[in-house]
Amino acid sequence: MVLRCTKKLFSIIGPVPIFEPAPDAEDWYANLLWFERRKCLLLTHVGTLFTIFEADVSASDLRSTGPFISALVRRELLSEVLPPDAFGSGLEELVYARTADRSVLGCMNDMAYMCGVAIADSGSLRHTDLVALNRSLRRNINSARNYERPIDLTIARSKDQ
Repeated sequence: MVLRCTKKLFSIIGPVPIFEPAPDAEDWYANLLWFERRKCLLLTHVGTLFTIFEADVSASDLRSTGPFISALVRRELLSEVLPPDAFGSGLEELVYARTADRSVLGCMNDMAYMCGVAIADSGSLRHTDLVALNRSLRRNINSARNYERPIDLTIARSKDQ
């Protein structure tokens, strides 16, 4: 799995070998967000824009990125009643790369804004319903994927496999 990280995330992960594979629809993008002085991870699959927001991540979680992300993806797929291998089985074998697609980064910026609004509306990060927030991120229509919802693209993908 290719994990394309932002500079903010690379600064926490520390020195890792960075490769430059060609951009692919199977890549994942990861960004580090800060809400209420807490580290949060925003993770997005390029082909579907299936997104996961994880609050209160620790630096050690981020440094053991492969198992951590694999567990997040499987957990969120199961919460959507999708097969845990809908994105393949090699989630723990990571190749780190720099971001390459500005449209994905733009969508992620919109999703980060949505997260900020949801947190503000609930009063604090601690009072935010993260399950509902993740569900809403996956049901948000994005022009970058022909105005289809990420959950619909992921369901279609899991049926094709």
